[in-house]
Amino acid sequence: MMSLISFLKDSFIEFKDKVEWPKWPQLQSSTTVVAIATILLAIFTFGIDTLFSEAIKNIYTLLIGAFN
Repeated sequence: MMSLISFLKDSFIEFKDKVEWPKWPQLQSSTTVVAIATILLAIFTFGIDTLFSEAIKNIYTLLIGAFN
């Protein structure tokens, strides 16, 4: 139990005193980059999904038409 308490105390000291946290402007810049990349990836994924959905629908229509 003492090792767990010691670990938690050491972890707190490490985070408080030794970790260099990003400054506010750097954090804002990184957040903006991540938000834009996420939006672009979502749009790309939507486009590919729509394209594949239409392709599969057309293939099924052709197959159903061929057997009727």
